[in-house]
Amino acid sequence: MFIKSFSEISKLDSAIAGGKGASLGEMTQAGIPVPPGFTILAAAFERFLEETDLNVEIEAILDSVNHKEMHTVENVSEKIEALIFSAEMPNDLTHEIQKFFKNLDVKYVAVRSSATAEDSASAAWAGQLESYLNTTEENLLENIKKCWASLFTPRAIFYRFEKDLHKQKISVAVVVQKMIESEKSGVAFSVHPVTQDRNQLIIEAGFGLGEAIVSGQITPDSYVVEKQPRRIIDKNVQTQTKGLFRSQKGGNEWVDIPEPKASLQVLSREQILKLSDLVLEIENHYGFPCDIEWAFEEGIFYIVQSRPITTLLPADTTSSLADKFITALGGQELFPPILPKSLLPAFCREEIQEVMDFPVAVLGDFVPQTVPLPGHNGRENFFRIVE
Repeated sequence: MFIKSFSEISKLDSAIAGGKGASLGEMTQAGIPVPPGFTILAAAFERFLEETDLNVEIEAILDSVNHKEMHTVENVSEKIEALIFSAEMPNDLTHEIQKFFKNLDVKYVAVRSSATAEDSASAAWAGQLESYLNTTEENLLENIKKCWASLFTPRAIFYRFEKDLHKQKISVAVVVQKMIESEKSGVAFSVHPVTQDRNQLIIEAGFGLGEAIVSGQITPDSYVVEKQPRRIIDKNVQTQTKGLFRSQKGGNEWVDIPEPKASLQVLSREQILKLSDLVLEIENHYGFPCDIEWAFEEGIFYIVQSRPITTLLPADTTSSLADKFITALGGQELFPPILPKSLLPAFCREEIQEVMDFPVAVLGDFVPQTVPLPGHNGRENFFRIVE
């Protein structure tokens, strides 16, 4: 059996379902509102490699990598991806995938990579692998192979060498999940990642698909909520002139958002507090601070991912605001891309420059900007300055 529905998976199954698959299964079993779906286990990918004799070939190709020379990483990536795309998927596996897809009884699904080393406390794979939104039955198998191949993109290969994971066995599962047609979406952190105040959570929200926020292509609203007593203590409302939505032809497309909607607050007070309840329910279930992705459709909040926040200092550790800012900019692990403007006056440009190895001139006027972070990819690829 190479596939399990979310209801058959728990947090103990990350070795077979990857971090994402295990998390979605755990939350499903806990009664959290997760869109239905299934996970194609890592064993399916390994079976594919064995049936096609690609396992030995890929291992030999990876041995030729010098990750300090980027062109060797890119060459190796191209070779491996071409091998995976050209190889036939075993028939029994194809039939099993199609059967599970038909049982979902939906037209559109999200297809997401779930590495078996992903979302652990020691290595944050978030953003290293790929996701394919609004996938249909016609391109389902193709996108599953793309997820398998994303284990060998240049950034994923570089990451495994950089994190000294190249000698460990790393595989990939694939999550197939009902696609929520998000009216609004975003991320939430059950502990404020900048102030590290355990009594605060923060929500980011935008119109359309959350991919626009995760990739840093829009600046979302942000809301800070105090846990006890439960109240909203800070709101930063942004103007969003475009959003990522499902295309009528399939896939995604950017759509202009006209006024007055563009300048509206994305979530109402009631919605912020309702989502806060859900964020805290997840944190309480796991027993540690969580980084959460959410979507909103027809009055219902759905959780599409949850992972540990890996950069918080121990709860009993005291540190200066400057220390926290340096952690934000230079931390080696997962750090959410947000810094509320209210924290900025404590720093001058020269002080910031001392801890960064690239120009920070764009920080000058403290307007919404995105700044690439060296050594970070995917959702960690942008450090946002929020009005």
